[in-house]
Formats: sequence, structure tokens, C-alpha cells
Amino acid sequence: MNVNHEDELQALRAALQCRLDQLLPAAEQQDLVWTAMREGTLAAGKRVRPLLLVLTARDLGCDIEQPGLLDLACAVEMVHAASLMLDDIPCMDNALLRRGKPTIHLQYGENVAILAAVALLSRAFGVIAEAQALPHDCKTQAVAELSIATGMQGLVQGQYRDLNEGAQARSAEAILVTNELKTSRLFDATLQMAAIVANASLPARQRLRCFARDLGQAFQLLDDLADGVSGTGKDLNKDHGKSTLVAILGADAVRARLRDHLRSADEHLAHACEKGVATRCFMHAWFDKQMALFGQDRPQSLTEY
Repeated sequence: MNVNHEDELQALRAALQCRLDQLLPAAEQQDLVWTAMREGTLAAGKRVRPLLLVLTARDLGCDIEQPGLLDLACAVEMVHAASLMLDDIPCMDNALLRRGKPTIHLQYGENVAILAAVALLSRAFGVIAEAQALPHDCKTQAVAELSIATGMQGLVQGQYRDLNEGAQARSAEAILVTNELKTSRLFDATLQMAAIVANASLPARQRLRCFARDLGQAFQLLDDLADGVSGTGKDLNKDHGKSTLVAILGADAVRARLRDHLRSADEHLAHACEKGVATRCFMHAWFDKQMALFGQDRPQSLTEY
């Protein structure tokens, strides 16, 4: 990644952080639920999903200063933050660390964490509805995409399957379905929201859906490979005794699948975004960095994706 592109990403991250702070403002007398909402959302994170939304919209021909674009990106980050809070609570994954800090339920209590997550989901849809600069049909489509990704066709169903089937023997196909629900569907909504703002063509939108599927699988495979590796900001060995692809197929086979998903994702993205390459550069650099941090055998050239 060149210096100019990295500078742009840092500027976008700063803009996202500032807007999130405005949408979840600090108050002189805020209760624990509001404090937990801010902590879970504003804590330092990778911001992969909101960055993807903004960069993809630009690559599809949208002005990066398009009013309302940043609000859509923040809404996606709120949904992601809410999902992490719920994933971490004791009756779910019972995690102790998130982004290198104690999880929200450890800081504020399980009841507060649940309420904060529900409130964040509500706030996310409110942010979209209140984005006055966006046309009504754009907001309607965005809400529809995000609601599908968060409900029984996405995050909720994926987490339910993982909780109820994760400790049992599963086929590779069943694991892939769970991964798509848990991870790919929110990426799909993110990218479709970018396409909606950019008024992208139907073929481009379909390519973005294919990109999201591969991207979500790649993210989940990387997460599985990183289990037990220190420095991730999360608990170690959370997958112990769980039926993951690493447990079923072995690390080498999963690395090969990861590379295949990355190559396929890059091909779909290249066809979807013919006007720019910022999103491709971002994803290449992100996976290179993560795979290096986790000690995985990353490609030596971006073109190997």
C-alpha cells in the first residue's frame, strides 16, 4: 500500500471516529447503557466494514464527500459493535477480551451489555432514517439490506447455529453456511449500501454479493487460523473443542481455502468496480498485514490473490 493511500485511510478512520462520536455524543449525565454503547463502538477497532462501504462507493463512481455516505458507514459499524457485545456475553461465547480490553459485560454487567447492544441496533437504523441528505428510496433499500443481514437470514441465525452446532461434529458444508450467515451477510449489506448510494448497475451489485461471500469466508478462516495466537486482542484458544474447518481439515488445507477465497474475491471486486482500485488495495494490504501478524503464509505479491 502506498503512502498516499495509507494517509487517506487514516483520514477516513479519523472522520468515522469523529462522526461516531457525534452520533453517540457524550452527555454530562449519561447512564451505564449509554456509556457501554459508546465504549463498545468508539473503542479502537479496524473499522473494516465502514471503510469498505466508503471505498467501494467511491470505486463505483460516488463522490466520497457524498452527504449521508459517512452515516451509512457509521450505521454498519454500530451493528457490528452490537453483534460483538452479544457474541461476548456469558451465555454466548463468554469472552473476556475484545480489542485488547475487557469485554463490555465484564466492565458494565451482562444486563447492561445486552441492553446496550439492542440500543445500538436501534440507533443504527435511526441513523439511516435520519440521514436527510439521502433520497427516501435509498434509505429504504439500505434499511432492507441491513435488516436482512442482522436477523434470521444473517447474524442471528449464524450465531444460533454456531452455539447449537459448534460443539458437535459438522460437515465442512455446514460450517461454510454458518460462516456465511455470521460474517458474509453483514459484508453483503455493507457493499450493497455502497452500491445503492452510487446507483450501481445490477451486474455490479451481483458481483459485489459474490465478493461479500468470498470475503466473509476468508475473514472467518483467518479468524480460525488465528485462534491461539497472542496479540489479536481476543481470548486465546476459544475454538478448543469446537468443530471448525481447522479442526476438521487441518491448518494447511484451510490456508489453501483462504487463498482460494481471496483470489475469487479479488476477481469479483475487479469486475464490480471498474472505476477505481482503492477497495482492492485496502483489502490486499489488510489481509497481508493480518496474515503476517498471525504467522500465516501470506502471498508475496498482491497479484497472487
